[in-house]
Amino acid sequence: MKLNQWVLMVAFLVTGTVFGQVTGKVVDGDFPLEYATATLFSTNNNALIAGVVTDATGTFKIGNVKNGNYYLEVSFIGFEKKTIKGIFVKNRNTPINLGTIALVSGENQLDNVVVKSEKSTVVTKIDRQVYDAKSFQNSKGGTATDVLKNLPSVTIDGQGEISVRGTTGFMVLLNGKPTQGSISTILGQLPANAVERVEVVTAPSAKYDPDGKAGILNIITKKGATNGAYAQLNIKAGAPSIEDYDNAEAVHRYGIDGTYNVKKDKWDISLGGSYARNDITGRREGDVFTNNLTENYKTQFPSDGERSTDELNYSGRFTVDYTPDSANNFSVGFYAGKRKNERTADIYYNNKRTSLTDGSTLKTFDYYNENLRVRDGDFALGSFDYAHTFKNKSKLTTSVLYEYSLLGGPTTNLNLGYSDPSIVYQDEYNTNDNPLYGTRAQLDYEFKPFSFGKLEAGYQFRKLKHNGNFIYERRNLNTGNFEIVPEFTSVVNLDRLLHSGYLQLNGSKPKWEYAAGLRLESMNRDFYLKGFDQPAENLAYDYVKLFPSASAQYTMDNNVKVKAGYSKRVDRAPTYKMNPFKEREHSETFEQGDKNLLPEFTDLIELGITKNFKNGNSVFATAYYRDTQNLINRVNTLSYTTAGVLNDTILDRIYTNVGRGKALGLEVGTQFKPTDKWTNFIGANVYNFNIDGSFDGKRIDSNALQYSINANSTYTFSNTASLQFTLNYLSEKITAQGEDSRFYSPNLTFRKTFLNNQLVATLQWQNIDMGLLRTNEQRITTYNPGEFYTTTNYVYEVDMVILNLSYTFTQSKNKAKFIDSEFGKKEF
Repeated sequence: MKLNQWVLMVAFLVTGTVFGQVTGKVVDGDFPLEYATATLFSTNNNALIAGVVTDATGTFKIGNVKNGNYYLEVSFIGFEKKTIKGIFVKNRNTPINLGTIALVSGENQLDNVVVKSEKSTVVTKIDRQVYDAKSFQNSKGGTATDVLKNLPSVTIDGQGEISVRGTTGFMVLLNGKPTQGSISTILGQLPANAVERVEVVTAPSAKYDPDGKAGILNIITKKGATNGAYAQLNIKAGAPSIEDYDNAEAVHRYGIDGTYNVKKDKWDISLGGSYARNDITGRREGDVFTNNLTENYKTQFPSDGERSTDELNYSGRFTVDYTPDSANNFSVGFYAGKRKNERTADIYYNNKRTSLTDGSTLKTFDYYNENLRVRDGDFALGSFDYAHTFKNKSKLTTSVLYEYSLLGGPTTNLNLGYSDPSIVYQDEYNTNDNPLYGTRAQLDYEFKPFSFGKLEAGYQFRKLKHNGNFIYERRNLNTGNFEIVPEFTSVVNLDRLLHSGYLQLNGSKPKWEYAAGLRLESMNRDFYLKGFDQPAENLAYDYVKLFPSASAQYTMDNNVKVKAGYSKRVDRAPTYKMNPFKEREHSETFEQGDKNLLPEFTDLIELGITKNFKNGNSVFATAYYRDTQNLINRVNTLSYTTAGVLNDTILDRIYTNVGRGKALGLEVGTQFKPTDKWTNFIGANVYNFNIDGSFDGKRIDSNALQYSINANSTYTFSNTASLQFTLNYLSEKITAQGEDSRFYSPNLTFRKTFLNNQLVATLQWQNIDMGLLRTNEQRITTYNPGEFYTTTNYVYEVDMVILNLSYTFTQSKNKAKFIDSEFGKKEF
């Protein structure tokens, strides 16, 4: 035998004799804890031997351990550290399996022992930031939207529009399940009391739908772990308005939501319901200039009046999980709800036409516009899920979801006498019925053919059918009868079919975590259009595209984590942004879409670093670059009649592709405790945004530095009382044709618990102003030099006082997990 063969044989025997393996699984009750840390130390000198993180199943594996005595420390942010002693490694033929290691949440209270560990507000993972919803007391009694506004990545402007890293295009998951809906509406339906945490996935893997140019928001509802029953009831009551905005009706703010969950052995049943009235009072102050260069005059129509919203939501949810054995799990869910949104814009207009030559007044006409936009919808959807785990630990998961939605609601538009509302100049009415049918079927399989990682593969089918009948009528002032207005009446039907498949690799090594994947997606879009007196038109748009993704994270010895990620995304516009037929939103605005609207395709790149300190203190920073093709923006242009005559007091508001958008930014956040009783979390996002494109034959080249700050400061007086101050600030930002002003909201919340923490009362002072600030108002400005200039200031209610009461009937954890709308809410 050759010398090198002898050397290899001896090395093999030595390795097999003196090296072993330590394995185990880390859980939080019945749920595996991914990214928990398992660290092995020598008993003799307390020296660090090795450290690893758990995978998606909570499993860890420490290899190449020499013979000897050891102890293991298992930790995860927000949980008590657990130490396993007496680990003795003999050789590789007898691996040490420590079994299931259950960690206890740092917020739990045990008999006669108070655990002082504090759960971190933010946890950094390889592809996401995870935020603890319980840290944001100002959201209690509200909705998931109120939770989101505290996150450094997220901003909400004066119109309630939600952005992630400065863009509105992102996808929402509910407990990991995709949803396809208006983000504001989806989150507005979910009570904040039901939210456990929020995951901001900024560079999603190929396993997820590629929808959303800014990534994914995954809303995790509260869950539990043990047999028993859980019941919680939450009540909200708002005090009367302090400020007077001269609105016709007083606002109402009240609500109730409840959750009941029972788990016994193989069965897990959850019930939930909510009823909420959330009105917003306020005013709208505006001014518009339009130039008629053909006839050489300018029209100016400043306006002022009520801009309020009455919103009513109620829903019920029901979910049943059945686990007959460790290998199989069945889940059935049903959700039904109704929501109604009434936006009132009763505005006084002062119209004046002046000569462009000498500035002389040519004509004046003042009137009062009574405008009410009603949007309501009935929703019903059901889902079925089945998961099977094979003996080799591979797993097969299937899921089917079906949704039916009936959307509709009229808009009434009355032009009346300025000082005598009995005079009717114009009476218009447009309504629509647009039922929506959505189906999703998905098959996923995960297995581990390699030692260095796990493979996941899957196929998905999605089908959307959205039919719309839009009726526009105008009253004949002579006969009193309403008559069809042909140019605004239409039929709009959208059919979209998606097939996609993916392959994803996830793995980890000591100090390293990595993932890479590829998704292939085929889309077919058929768009049918029929005007009242126009021929039908069929438009088709198809694509077959690859969506790659990759990410990696390295953990240093000093508890510093460095990560990098890339993801390709797509954002498909809802039907209303593609409807080319005009709809009258206001007296001075026609709204329409672009029938040839292209999806937005985005490349996302990020590089981040995180450092965790003792006592829950931490800091993180993430630099990112986002490049979007076919950027969709809302733009304005002069309005013309079908005969080509200028509507000099009306602008067309159009959704269309305007070119390319690029953002280069830095997101930072920190949690720190100056004292044991004072905790702070501050997050900020600053980015440079550039739009390079064109619209209506004119070049668009906008560039600006924009930023947002979300700060949260909590002082704990005792185990039962605390005070929290929050500030949400959004700087001025550019659009394709103008800019939106800064927008900010300070809030103060006092929290007090009673009856051994079963009763929790929170008293909120929202949108603090006291007549000294300009809280909760935002000015929107657009212009096209030489043609028009428009500016509107939205002034909403300040100094709102709200009381929330929450009573938990049992001390068991909540484990309700509900499905939510995927298709219909995007069109609401």
